[in-house]
Amino acid sequence: MTAALEISNLHAWYGESHILHSVDLKVQPGEVVTLLGRNGAGRTTTMRAIMGLTGARKGSIKVNGVEAIGLPTHKVAHLGVGYCPEERGIFSSLSTEENLMLPPHLATGQPGMSVAEIYAMFPNLEERKHSQGTRLSGGEQQMLAVARILRTGARLLLLDEISEGLAPVIVQGLARMITTLKAKGYTIVMVEQNFRFAAPLADRFYVMEHGQIVETFVASELSAKMPVLTELLGV
Repeated sequence: MTAALEISNLHAWYGESHILHSVDLKVQPGEVVTLLGRNGAGRTTTMRAIMGLTGARKGSIKVNGVEAIGLPTHKVAHLGVGYCPEERGIFSSLSTEENLMLPPHLATGQPGMSVAEIYAMFPNLEERKHSQGTRLSGGEQQMLAVARILRTGARLLLLDEISEGLAPVIVQGLARMITTLKAKGYTIVMVEQNFRFAAPLADRFYVMEHGQIVETFVASELSAKMPVLTELLGV
């Protein structure tokens, strides 16, 4: 089976700063994979490097078998990759529905979710569809940021700290969303600080430190790995 995402010997820089050092990472179609690590470990840079949003990059980034290391960001999106950055990027002057309709359908070979399907998954957004983007709560803005990607036809979702700073009830809603998307066959790579949120959702875990992968394990090994994780993450 061709991997949904295969990263080999990836190095990335911001200016003179060498951030990623020979990162190897593989995600199979339909998997949920979580990148764990302390702040500054290189997890967000890995996400940004996949999208071509860092400075220099070298190595290999294959999306469904297609080499993407030399592609500009918009071409990576056309491979069916959707990136939800930590800052969400909701336009304050637009309504919820206008924000939702902003990205185009991409020629990914997969249909994007319809607005009706999105509202069925996120009833809060339908209730607030005429509200301005910044009038939404943090949780609603996060849902909108993910929903916007689902409209494009992306099937590989890169989600950066989607649970950060949100109320537990909202975090539970996001967990249900990820479970639903996995059941629909989406592939998800998450960067998460909230270990309790990520642990029950992921099939596999990668742990980063100093721009390198230092541990990788499957969900069934989680309890055995807790001493190592406590040391690496302070969980």
